[in-house]
Amino acid sequence: MARIFIDGEAGTTGLGIRQRIEALPVSYGLEILSIDPALRKDTAARRSMLEQADVAILCLPDDAARETVALAEGLDVRILDASTAHRIADGWVYGFPEMDAEQEAAIKSARFVANPGCYPTGAIALMRPLVRAGLLPADHPVSINAVSGYSGAGRVAIEEHEKNGGPAFFLYGLNLKHKHLPEIRHYSGLTRQPLFVPSVGHFPQGMIVSIPLHLKDLPGQPSAAELEAVLQDAYEGCAHVRVVPAETRLEADTLANTDDMELRVHHNGEQVVLTARLDNLGKGASGAAIQNLLLMLGL
Repeated sequence: MARIFIDGEAGTTGLGIRQRIEALPVSYGLEILSIDPALRKDTAARRSMLEQADVAILCLPDDAARETVALAEGLDVRILDASTAHRIADGWVYGFPEMDAEQEAAIKSARFVANPGCYPTGAIALMRPLVRAGLLPADHPVSINAVSGYSGAGRVAIEEHEKNGGPAFFLYGLNLKHKHLPEIRHYSGLTRQPLFVPSVGHFPQGMIVSIPLHLKDLPGQPSAAELEAVLQDAYEGCAHVRVVPAETRLEADTLANTDDMELRVHHNGEQVVLTARLDNLGKGASGAAIQNLLLMLGL
């Protein structure tokens, strides 16, 4: 029996994780520990939950996540953090199992695992193999455009969309300092900060991350087929990430309620648009957390 404490289980990601755990086979032997809602900010009560848990999953704002990690000092509990707080921190393993051949093993043995962000999951999946293969220079001026369902925009935005109709579409992060940028740059292998323009559409779940490139500006002027072959090789045999044929139209919510991600190389012979389609709450959040949890528990 493995005991799981979800610190912040009432939020969107926490609820998704709880539902996924409850849907797992009974034979997995997972028990969810729940704190009294009235005590969810009580330090002693949270410390008590951490003392009882084998794994604590943090679905909290960054500062609160750091507080929980400090509370767990000296305890025999492993931590999976879904916040932004520890994604590039020393001593933490990045929870993107498909990122490298050795990443699954690193997650299995880690005490501290940082769950990836939704936008970075798509961006890193597309760029890291190309940077490593030398087809995309680390200092290339990369632009990343992305659209997410409103479920990833927080409680206020969700209420705005579901109660009042909400805006059809909006760009945000236009100070060009989005909190996912350090993570994207670090794990993609980029040495130059990409230009990242995120947006939210009037649909609950789903996401597309897109990266346009001019082939003639890349070293050796590779073909679209060469880029696709590198991606195919990187994710061959992966259960949740696959490279699929390009399309002339993509809808962002097609993979809603799944834990999968599709990668594509769209092209006209001279230009390409790399796309990653996923569920911002699936492979981009709760689904990724369950994937990491099961690895951590050896299931």
